[in-house]
Amino acid sequence: MRMAKRMEHIQPYLFVEILKNIAEKRARGEEIISFAIGDPDIPTPAHILDRLCQAAQNPDNHHYPESNGLSELRKTIAEWYKKRFNVNLDPEKEVLPLIGSKEGIAHIALCLVDPGDIVLLPDPGYPVYSISTLLFGGTPYFMPLTKEKYYLPQLDIIPKDILKKTKYLWINYPNNPTGAVANLEFFNKVTEFAQKNNIAICHDAPYTEVAFDNYRPVSLMQAEKAKETGVEFHSLSKSYNMAGWRIGMVVGNAEIITALKKIKSNLDSGIPKAIQYAAIEALNGPQDCIQQHNVIYQRRRDLVVDILNNIGLKAEPSKASLYVWAEIPEGYTSAEFANNLLEQVGVVVTPGIGYGKNGEGYVRLSLTIPDAGLVKGLSRLSQWRDTRNKFKSKS
Repeated sequence: MRMAKRMEHIQPYLFVEILKNIAEKRARGEEIISFAIGDPDIPTPAHILDRLCQAAQNPDNHHYPESNGLSELRKTIAEWYKKRFNVNLDPEKEVLPLIGSKEGIAHIALCLVDPGDIVLLPDPGYPVYSISTLLFGGTPYFMPLTKEKYYLPQLDIIPKDILKKTKYLWINYPNNPTGAVANLEFFNKVTEFAQKNNIAICHDAPYTEVAFDNYRPVSLMQAEKAKETGVEFHSLSKSYNMAGWRIGMVVGNAEIITALKKIKSNLDSGIPKAIQYAAIEALNGPQDCIQQHNVIYQRRRDLVVDILNNIGLKAEPSKASLYVWAEIPEGYTSAEFANNLLEQVGVVVTPGIGYGKNGEGYVRLSLTIPDAGLVKGLSRLSQWRDTRNKFKSKS
């Protein structure tokens, strides 16, 4: 049997191998503490689940949903953007619900990329940006994100011959994996850059509601002419701990939204209606759960940053996102360091190289770990420091 040639260039998704390794060790009876995956451990709020269960009992919701979502949900998303960011959106033309934002992020390349077109990608960055580009015939051009430049892409140094072939660019703030943030001035510069070079913008923004120290992230849609140049992907997974329900949205440029709507109508059968009603409840209902969750994440962030700095890593508290991005000690690659932690103390972190070559030298730790596991994991990290210090003294 012959597979498509594209499969020769596609590696398994980053977390597939990590989860496989964890499962093998647990099958052998080893206790593993994982800081690897950003899957919220806090349950979906009760009022959202109540609405989900109520909607699931209605036979009208047992049929195929439409791929463009309930009109009530589209209207609710537009209203939420108005309340949260003071942005006006047309629910019919500028809003599209998704089966989780990852679905739309992957399929947007079908709307924008022809074989040989270039896509500007952040490095380090969410692996799906590059995988979807490759799957649909595009050519990635990686924009380095460095600590010295606050993990913002330097758009003015991209060669002109690259820009001539570029269809769109990906940005992501608050950022995964670095936790970096961007202000409205940056977004205005990006929209100006995109308009000047006839490039579309795709902004991945699932972490705008996970923020600390009274910081409030902004939206690309608040930038001047944002809807003329791009779209923004969002998700209820992180904001309302609804990762398992698979529901998100994309908003912005009507032409891009229409194209993605056409793709979805041919490839999927929409989001189950009961889940859509749960999303309506999440966006319309009490919002105090967000702050309650952020208090928990901020406390975890502070504990993780403190321990990491004590054991010889360099980590700064992020203003937003669910992650701590830590520079590892000299003498290791990120994969070697992650493997060392796993083998020595049974702690899993994500090697930075998994997010691109500019992620080398770093590891990412997620804050989505129950408190009991967090305490045990931090204790084990301290044990790793003691083990490392003993090894150094012997040598």
